[in-house]
Formats: sequence, C-alpha cells, structure tokens
Amino acid sequence: MTEQRFGEFVGVTRHGHVAELALDRPKAMNAVSTEMARSLATACDALAQDRSVRVVVLTSTHERAFCVGADLKERNGFSDAELLRQRPLARSAYTGVLELPMPTVAAVHGYALGGGFELALSCDLIVADPTAVVGLPEVSVGVLPGGGGTQLLPRRVGAARAAELIFTARRVPAEEALRLGLVDQLAAEGADRTEALELAARIAANSPVGLRAAKRALRLGHGLDLRTGLEVEDAAWRTVAFSGDRAEGVAAFNEKRTPDWPGE
Repeated sequence: MTEQRFGEFVGVTRHGHVAELALDRPKAMNAVSTEMARSLATACDALAQDRSVRVVVLTSTHERAFCVGADLKERNGFSDAELLRQRPLARSAYTGVLELPMPTVAAVHGYALGGGFELALSCDLIVADPTAVVGLPEVSVGVLPGGGGTQLLPRRVGAARAAELIFTARRVPAEEALRLGLVDQLAAEGADRTEALELAARIAANSPVGLRAAKRALRLGHGLDLRTGLEVEDAAWRTVAFSGDRAEGVAAFNEKRTPDWPGE
C-alpha cells in the first residue's frame, strides 16, 4: 500500500486498483473547513485523472464520526463577503466526489450529518455500520443542504421522503437508514471500512472501461424519459464496444480464464 497526502486533512491510500480517500481531520470530527475542502477537491481531481484507479472508497480516520459537515466554527467568523467567496471552493469538494468517473463507495460510521452525509450521498454506494447516524439538519441552523443534498437525496428515496427528512432536520439511525434506502449495506460494528473495501475489490475485478461507461450511463440517464435514457445508454455502449477491454473480456470468457484488463 502507498499513501499520498493532500494537505493536512486528506490522504489517499492505494490498495491495488482501489483508492481509499480518507477524511483525516480527527480533532474536528472531520468538519469540512476551507483548507479541507481545497484538499478534497485536489485529491479528487488527481484520482479522476488516474486511469489505474477503478474504484474509490471514501473513509474516515475518526473513530466516532464519518464527517459532521461544514466547519461552523470557521464559518461563524466569516463576513457575508467571505462566505460568498468561499462558496465555490466548498462546492468543489462535493462535486469533486460526485463527478469522479469511476464507481465510488462511502464507508460510514458514527455521525454523517449535513455536508458529511452529502459527501456520502455523492458516492454511488454507501456501506454503514450500526453506529451510523445520518441526516441533513441544515434548516435547523438557518440554511439548506447546499452540498447536493436537495438533489441527491430525492434520487435515493423519492421526493416526499426527502422532503420529510430535510424539513424536519431529523437524524436517522443506521437500521432505519438502511430500511429507508439512505444507506445500501449494513456492516458489523467497526467493519464499515473493511466491508466497503471488500465491495470495492469485487467491483474493481471488472472492466475499468465498462465500469466508467456504466456509471456515466447511470448518472446521465437518471430522470430522463425512457427513450432518451436509452439513447444515453447507446452512446455509452458505443464507447466500449470496440475497446481493448471488450476484446479481452470476450477472449477470457471463451478461454475460461480471468481477464487481464488493458483498461482502454
């Protein structure tokens, strides 16, 4: 395993073709400060350009929290002008995760609130342990979920359920979160990271070209009418139909062996 640091608060560790993107600001329960947002955006940009990365797993080094959201202590000292200037940088952290071209998995334990839960929602899959508590409580402090929550949550649980969760600002424990579809898999206590990495390894065994194209079709086609969505799917299919991965996949199937993906 190799680790690369992005500033003080973000680290990337490689596990073969899986990259672990770790939130590492334990003294603040991973509250997203300006510096942390900048580091997270930079790390995501580097990962997006690395063709050897097939899956990204978003984790936390804090024992009791995944991420408690925006750094409200920092923001309390901002003037209106400073808050406005910081907004694009804050957004870049969330969109950095959301726009990663490969599949992404969040490993959640403890508190994942506000921007913390929005980071998890920006991933394709969420693995949580029984200590997880998730929610978007922004309206309780006079704002709204501004890291993608008003758009990503309805896509997971439907418009009415998302409205109830956002308007009440309530915190949802792990078992209810699984039942509502707020998370996708419930691990044993303390095993969210391990199970997320195992899931990522299973995903990473597949064609990296196919994975990226499938994610693109899923993301771009969501919410479109069926005919338009099928056109999105067809466009994605055309990007992989004549790829080296497709040729290797067919050959490996016929030869009854494990594919050695060229990734192109």
